[in-house]
Amino acid sequence: MARYMHRAENLARIIDVNETFARNARGENDWLPVLRLHRDEELFMEHYRLVDGPRVVRFYIIDNDNPNSIRQCAYNSRENARSIRHLVSLETWVQLNVFYNWILGLTSRSLRAAELSRLCGRIKESCQLHSGIVETTLYRDQIYLFYRLGQLIEVCDQTTRLVDIKYHALLPAVEDVGTPIDVAQWNALLRSASAYHGYRRVYPHEMTPTTVAGFILLDPSFPRSIRHCTDQIQHTLGLLLSRSEFGHIDFDRSHLLALDSLTDRTAEGIVAGGLNQYLDQVQVTLNALGNQISQQFFLAQHAAPAEQPANQ
Repeated sequence: MARYMHRAENLARIIDVNETFARNARGENDWLPVLRLHRDEELFMEHYRLVDGPRVVRFYIIDNDNPNSIRQCAYNSRENARSIRHLVSLETWVQLNVFYNWILGLTSRSLRAAELSRLCGRIKESCQLHSGIVETTLYRDQIYLFYRLGQLIEVCDQTTRLVDIKYHALLPAVEDVGTPIDVAQWNALLRSASAYHGYRRVYPHEMTPTTVAGFILLDPSFPRSIRHCTDQIQHTLGLLLSRSEFGHIDFDRSHLLALDSLTDRTAEGIVAGGLNQYLDQVQVTLNALGNQISQQFFLAQHAAPAEQPANQ
């Protein structure tokens, strides 16, 4: 439930950033990097063939054939909540239903370029409202700890994708590096990650690619940074494994150690060694950790429950 809702929020962030600031050499919006970022080129081409803004936006917001579209994320989050309906608050359940039904009502007309930024803003606000309701109503037992783990892993993964968008598409030309255009785009990236005010508290006068990427990825006090999320993942997993019902689980910490190693670097070292390669490493490690948690806590413990009817 947590991962799907945060995936929907971050997809809205990436779409909003790309629509507003990503331009190719001809000054046109370039949407191919968004597909590559999520490794969705093949699936997209099966249904659309031509890569342009309206088609990519439709693919990521309302396409039922895309398992990671915002509509499918809303559906899957709601279905996960329905399967544990007796464990989540009424407020959580009602808000998920309102959000899902609103997303279900969106059409191609709702995705017009002139309205896209406002639409993405509403999606982000709805997902943030969900997080706030869960945080203030969910009982603090193992259910909350698993929710928190899903939230942290997804936020960490999506932060890497948001930063990657800048290096793939935001800069129109090499000669623009360091110009007001470049500064404006890094400014936009910070705002898209809700990081601008935090960044300015640390760097009140400076704005360079290295300081911006370093803040978003490595600052331990920024709640969306890889370092902060990694520290919290370690802490939350420790709380889970200390519970008596999980005393029999021998949890392999190799992926956690790999994340520790990846965050124990400087921004200068990351940029010099290749930011894209670094972000790929983080994403691969997070995927492996997520699969390990599913396997050791769920799949190895219980058979999958029978599928329930979806109609309410």
